[in-house]
Order: sequence, then C-alpha cells, then structure tokens
Amino acid sequence: MRKMLAVVLTAAMGCSLLSGCSGGGSTGGAKQTTQAPTQAAGGSSSGETKAADTAPAADASMYEVTEPITIQWWHALEDQYSQTVDDVVKGFNESQDLITVEPVYIGSYSQLNEALVAANAAGTGLPAITVTNTPYVAEYGAGGLTEVLDPYIQASGYDVEDFGEGMLEAGKYDSKQVCLPFLISTQVVYYNKDMADELGVTVPEKWADMDEFLEKVSIVNNGTTERYGSIVPGWDQWYFETVYLNSGVKLVNDDMTSTDLDSQAAVDLVYKYKEWCDKGLIYWANGADASSIMRQNFIDGKAFSVFHTSSLYNTYVDKCSFEVGMAWLPGGESTKNQEIGGSMLLIPSKNDQATKNAGWQFLMYLCGKDVNMKWAKETGYMPTRNSVLKTDEGKKFLEEKPAFQCIFDNLDLIKPRISHPGWNQMVTIWKSYLAEIMIEDVDIPSKIEDMVEEINEVLEDA
Repeated sequence: MRKMLAVVLTAAMGCSLLSGCSGGGSTGGAKQTTQAPTQAAGGSSSGETKAADTAPAADASMYEVTEPITIQWWHALEDQYSQTVDDVVKGFNESQDLITVEPVYIGSYSQLNEALVAANAAGTGLPAITVTNTPYVAEYGAGGLTEVLDPYIQASGYDVEDFGEGMLEAGKYDSKQVCLPFLISTQVVYYNKDMADELGVTVPEKWADMDEFLEKVSIVNNGTTERYGSIVPGWDQWYFETVYLNSGVKLVNDDMTSTDLDSQAAVDLVYKYKEWCDKGLIYWANGADASSIMRQNFIDGKAFSVFHTSSLYNTYVDKCSFEVGMAWLPGGESTKNQEIGGSMLLIPSKNDQATKNAGWQFLMYLCGKDVNMKWAKETGYMPTRNSVLKTDEGKKFLEEKPAFQCIFDNLDLIKPRISHPGWNQMVTIWKSYLAEIMIEDVDIPSKIEDMVEEINEVLEDA
C-alpha cells in the first residue's frame, strides 16, 4: 500500500513542485531576513526542474542564527522512539539559547511525504527540517523542494566526508547535496549464531556458495521442512534486488525505458530461487502477515536465517532466546554492494532564510556523532560515520553489539537506491509475478515474458 500511494503522490508532486512560488513558508518566529538567492539549475530538454540551487556563500554570516526562533521538525518515528526523540530535542534546545525545536510526528513516510508535498505547493506551513525516506530524495531534488546544502556545509566547515560514501551519494541530486544521512539501515542476513557454532557453518560471502550452505543448515524430511535454511521477504523487493544487481542485472536499462529482467542472469536467479523453494530449503514470504510470520519462524528456531533490515536488530535480539548473528548479504563474483534504507534529513527550499539557518543548526546536531550513536544504541539503526570506531562510544557500541562489525566493515558499499519515475509501479509488478512463480506451479518462461512486457510499458510511459 505504501508503494502504491507513493506512485500517486509522486504524480501529484510532479505538478505541485513545479508550480513555483516564492519563499514565505516559514514556521519560525524570527524577523524575516533577506533570503539567499535561489534558482533552478539549468533544466534538461525534457523540462526537468533541478534542485533549488543556493548561491555560494559570501561569508559564514549568511547562515548564522541571530534572533530567537521556534521551528518544527517533522518526523516519522513511532511511539517506541518517543523518549529518544524527546531527549534529543531537549538536548539541542538546552545547548543554545536562540533556537527552540518542536518535534512533530506526522505518520508514516508516505503520510509525511503527502503532508510535505501539500505544504510545499501551498508555500506555507513547511517545517524547518524534516526526515524523508531515501527513495524520495531524487524526486524532491528534481522538483526543487529541497535546499541545496553545499553552501551551508562550506560556510560552517561541517565534516560530511566522514559519512559512508554511499550514504552521502544517496543524499545527492544533480551532484548537489540536498539531504544528509539520519537513521540509516541496510539489508543483512540474521542467523542463529548458536546453531551456526554447533553446525560449524558461516553465512557465505558469495551467492554461488548458497546451495551448499542451504543444504547444510536446512532440515527437510520426506518433503516436509522442519527448519528452513533461510526466508526471503517477498513482500518487498528491496530484500532481493541487490542479489540481482550483484549478479549483473541492471533492472532498469540505460535507455530508462526497459528492463533486463529477462536476461540470462535474471532468469537464472528466478530458477534458483524456485529450486530452493521447491526443495523446502527456503520459503518466499508473501502476504499481509508475511513479516510477522517470518520473524516468528526465526524466533522459534524454524528458520536458520532470514533476510531483513538492519534496523530490526534490537527487535530480534529482544525476542530470540539464542544469540543473534548478523552477516553481510552474499555478493556476486566481483561486487557485494547493498542499498541504503531508512531516512535522510532535508531543509525545504521555500522557507525564509532565518528558518533555513535554524534548521541547518538542528540538522548538524541530529547528524552529529554523539547523537548518531544515541540513535544507534536506542533504536537499532546503524552508525553512519566511518570514524565512529575510533571513539570510546563507538568501541563500546561494538562491544555491546558485535554483530554490527559486518556493517562497519562495509559502510562504503551501501549504495543509493535506484531512481526512476516508474520504479514503484515496476517493482509492484515484479513482486507480484515472483510471488506467483515461487508459490504456484506455473510456466516460468511465459510468466517472465508477460512480466517484462508489463514492466516495459510502465517504464516507457513514465
């Protein structure tokens, strides 16, 4: 439902973001100051609007907060995170005497997207700073909703190079930094470490070694599975799309109007997944309660491992009676990249400069090492800084959660998500066909042919 809603909202955003209006969407209480010059970077021949581009700072004073101001921070953090939210905001408010931040829970990422698009179209009621789910970054940048942060970074001397390379790239549009990483996750394999030690096995580093691994950790008697080697979250392609990418499948071809999901590498993966499903070595989790059922099977020892988001580490550890291990997903022959998940932080471009400046101060605080480590410890999201291992808190974090070492070792391999206006529709079709193939007895070549035909139509239309 979230993905389908995103398609509708993206279409709406394409109209509202390009409608164009001046600043004045301030939520701040400070006297208006002169707005920094903004312009749309040169649009392409297709009429694409680029990210709102702020002129280079003449001096750091352009981005200083000089008068008391109250601003809003929109977020999508649910009740279980409310105490951390309150503590972080209180810490910032007490750290200085000019800016007062009011946190506002908007709802899910898609609900927040809808509210942000509406406020941007109206040119008023915008927050000074907001979170956004990573797939929205390119869309916001293309529509000019986001303030370009490069001048702020330059003026303040803020160290952004310490972020994982892929995380920083995920916050760029048209080579400009329009967002910074906040609560970041990636795909991982959770496994039963007690069982792994007993069997003397490790999660393979290469996809080519998965056959032997699954045969060893699964228990199948007379066609009945007592313990699955792993479970694939078929409800969200994010958990298997990097397997395709690391196998050489582009998913969206360079022409941006077709897919290569009928390539030999892609077809081979379909048959391999189907083979494992038919043997009872894995199952394809699909349906309304797929996530909770998958987790319960792992908790109950009915699955050796599961593919899931790193942000749920705390949840798994709290629920499991055994030691939970975490491993990087098996890669291809030459790459083992994963994709970024979670949320970024942005400053809406239509606010007045005083509100933007206050938002930037709070953004730097939220992305700072100390606050980032607090989030990592209390939520299950991962540290975003390469240098965090050098700090005492970083070392303590790894002592408490040694499983995260696999993520620390691979921060630069966490890459941006695929960006295409037809992406959400494409993956909805892809997931639907794969679920049918894995669960039913169907003619696979004809299903792949039908799937690719539908996807190509979507990509061409988009």
